[in-house]
Amino acid sequence: MTDHPSLQPYVDSWTHSIEAISALVQPLPESGWNRATACPGWSVRDVVSHVIGLECELLGDPRPIHTLPRDLYHVTDETSRRMEVQVDVRRHHTGAEMTAELEYTIIRRARQLRNEKRGPERTLRHPLGHEITLEAMLRERAFDVWVHEQDLRRALGEPGNLDGPGAYVARDVLIEALPEVVAERASAPARSAVVFDVHGPVEFMRTVRVDEDGKGSVNGSPSLGPAVTFGLDWETYVRLACGRVRPQAVADRVKVEGDERLADAILREFAVTP
Repeated sequence: MTDHPSLQPYVDSWTHSIEAISALVQPLPESGWNRATACPGWSVRDVVSHVIGLECELLGDPRPIHTLPRDLYHVTDETSRRMEVQVDVRRHHTGAEMTAELEYTIIRRARQLRNEKRGPERTLRHPLGHEITLEAMLRERAFDVWVHEQDLRRALGEPGNLDGPGAYVARDVLIEALPEVVAERASAPARSAVVFDVHGPVEFMRTVRVDEDGKGSVNGSPSLGPAVTFGLDWETYVRLACGRVRPQAVADRVKVEGDERLADAILREFAVTP
């Protein structure tokens, strides 16, 4: 257990999801590692490599010295290029090599987290190069690992943990992004409101309000006469918000009431993960 109780929920969520990933891939035949996921250009092996690579960097391991091939269509900017290095260096690893490295990384990282003495506000260097607080980093890792657990479950046909500890971290992270999506990206009109009514394993209703200056805020209070109301299930919400599916592909799972033009603009801008 960490020295700071406020960090423990994120550590617990991370542990639950990364151990679930380990259990998912442990029995995979070699061909299973090559299955495509909803992450552009990434197979099951690639997603697991990404998880391993980031955790290794947080352990202080040196980044691999590696030149990427030039034909990776999904590598479009410096962030994706940096992320891809840890993935590409493992593309020829066998399933046995992958599971062994994942298990060893989990053991090392869990030990590091158990012995964590730094406070929540202590800053550290993010693998992408910017400064971040320890609390924000642990929250990000809990979110990221749960989302990738779900990527793997969908690719392997093994649904589960949609209401696990990481799901509630993901809920909070994605709700916080709603004002930017609605007010800034989709340019919802001033003094308007947009309601999201999500059902399923994780349920919530949130209203994004845009003030007279065009700034958005989100809360749980209902709105009378919202410009748009979205009704959808939790898994579809996650897939849209994490950019795993195009809105047109799940149109039958999203109920929209109100201004259709604004609804379309919001759905076009709904993905908030890199």
